[in-house]
Amino acid sequence: MSNETKREVLVDAVDALADAQASGGNVGHQDADLFMYDYDAALPDDLPVIPKAVGEYIRKVKAPGKWGLLDVFWHLGDNISAVGINGLYDWQRWMADNQVAVARAWVLGVWRVEETGEIVKLEAEK
Repeated sequence: MSNETKREVLVDAVDALADAQASGGNVGHQDADLFMYDYDAALPDDLPVIPKAVGEYIRKVKAPGKWGLLDVFWHLGDNISAVGINGLYDWQRWMADNQVAVARAWVLGVWRVEETGEIVKLEAEK
């Protein structure tokens, strides 16, 4: 799997078609098949964007034999109950306020780091 998004693959295909037409050439079925293969392997355009600290937490607790997503939110709830929302770390507060982004990052196993724009994929670490 590359770090290209589906939109980037589509733009590449459109550019190749335009170049072929401009030069009097042709884009054949083999070219189309290659673009479809790249498109299928590409990342979604709307990757969740999460802070680096949240990504590090997901990486740590999603390791084999560790927690499931329910455990993550359960323990976050325990922390909120124990210390109150003002006593949480910034990343915990962010997780509480952005649960859908956390869940999407968890399920997809890929996200964009908010601070750097870097794409992180958990599969690459296996």
